[in-house]
Amino acid sequence: MTAFRHILCRLLIVLMAWTPFQMAQAGMINPEVGGATSDRSAVLAFLDRADVASQLQSLGIDQATAKERVNAMTDSEVAALQRQIDSLPAGGVSHGAKVLILLIVIGVIVWWVAGRPGM
Repeated sequence: MTAFRHILCRLLIVLMAWTPFQMAQAGMINPEVGGATSDRSAVLAFLDRADVASQLQSLGIDQATAKERVNAMTDSEVAALQRQIDSLPAGGVSHGAKVLILLIVIGVIVWWVAGRPGM
């Protein structure tokens, strides 16, 4: 039984280290700002994120160039882009994928425990 607890503790430590942690940021919303202006500023703020900037760099696009292109877009194009950004899953992994991974891990643990003699 102690070997099982040992392995289970190690598995839980690995899973906790694997789980990403993100800090939430809150700010005041200005109700006087129009929809197009807030969409444009939201897209520009999205481009300021470090992970987005590094992804743009890996694609060979400079962050300043991307901001210039956003500023050159029409309001409807910026609104469409903002809707696409809003529809992206937070953290990059969808909820369904996390549930599937969890079910696989639980299934492997149950299979391993059930296959051990004397348990």
